[in-house]
Amino acid sequence: MLAAALARLCAGRLHYAWIALGVSFVVMMGSVGVRSAPGVIIVPLRDAFGWDVATISGAISLNLLLLGLVGPFVTGLMEVIGLKNTMLCCLAVLLAGTGLANFISTPWELYLTWGVLIGIGVSGGAMGMAAAVANRWFTAHRSLAMGMLMAANAAGQLVFLPILGHLAQDNGWRSVSLTVTVVVACLLPVVFFLLPDSPASIGLVSLGGTAEAPPPKRAVNPFLVTLQGLARGARSVDFWLIAVSFAICGFSTAGLVGTHFIAYCVDEGYSQAASASLLGSLGVSSLLGSIASGWITDRCDARLMLLGIFLLRGVSLMLLPYSGFDMISLTAFAIFNGVEWVATVPPIVKLLNEVFGKREAPVLVSWVYALHQVGSAAAAMGAGLLRGYTGDYLVAFLAAGLACLLAAWLVMRVGRMDPASQPS
Repeated sequence: MLAAALARLCAGRLHYAWIALGVSFVVMMGSVGVRSAPGVIIVPLRDAFGWDVATISGAISLNLLLLGLVGPFVTGLMEVIGLKNTMLCCLAVLLAGTGLANFISTPWELYLTWGVLIGIGVSGGAMGMAAAVANRWFTAHRSLAMGMLMAANAAGQLVFLPILGHLAQDNGWRSVSLTVTVVVACLLPVVFFLLPDSPASIGLVSLGGTAEAPPPKRAVNPFLVTLQGLARGARSVDFWLIAVSFAICGFSTAGLVGTHFIAYCVDEGYSQAASASLLGSLGVSSLLGSIASGWITDRCDARLMLLGIFLLRGVSLMLLPYSGFDMISLTAFAIFNGVEWVATVPPIVKLLNEVFGKREAPVLVSWVYALHQVGSAAAAMGAGLLRGYTGDYLVAFLAAGLACLLAAWLVMRVGRMDPASQPS
């Protein structure tokens, strides 16, 4: 086995956990690149087939919805067939989706490929899988590892969006589909040869850990594993405190700022290009912020970390409408929100590990992430409705800011260790 040979070669110099982390980072970065591709082919598809934006956007919405809802079941599948096999299955579905997307000519084919198959396939790079990798391979530096994996979201957008944007502009939508197909095809052998199921499977222990047996695969239906995890979480007040807080996180980031920030700036007199550049600067600071969050979370109380993030985010969202919208204040807002954009993830995962134990946490992380996506969808739709009703985004940003203050209060209630949530 190549991974075992490489682990022996690196012995005493580099723990294989860092290689496993690197492989997972690349897979997540590629998945984000594929997931973000539809945004750059809306106009080329409209021009090529005459479809309206609503039709194309419907497929993208289906993609995002499936990413959130399928994630918990993908994590449950991991408990039955293993981490590596699950990731390979997801990449195979993703490859089928991107490959077939090169031949679409009708809306139902668009929905089948970019909506269903790609929506399911990118679940292999979602939060639950990241938590599983961090929990299996790291005892020391676990939150740092989680922060680095979440940095793949920013890295994927920074690396792929400019390239795919130029391809779509110069060569049409098929060049985008072909490019992401090649990327996914290259990821499959990387995972097959370089990502063991666990440290024990190649004769190692987790980084900073002690000797332990490989995590046993559960000989049950993966759907049952997933639903049992949800049932256990639903009995715990702590689970709902964390879940609602993370839903507010999605509400205040991807749902509101990610969807409506450009339109808000355009309303205030900025050009589309200038507004997009401001939002793009968010990705750079997000890359740094997620890694820094992981490093800090390893060294402090996760509740206090989340308290600080939500308080500062809430204040910044409520101040934005009164900032004067000059370039300095907007740039500061974009950079600041980028730093804490995914900074909530390492402390959220650490809390779930503390409350439920590292074996159960990945499935619960996936369910919490599903609610994060629900919060994102609610803000994306709600802010648009409020904009249409009131004529501006003031109420939407004030509401999101207040919701963040609520989340700051909720996270400080976590940790009572009620009987339903004793770690296993």
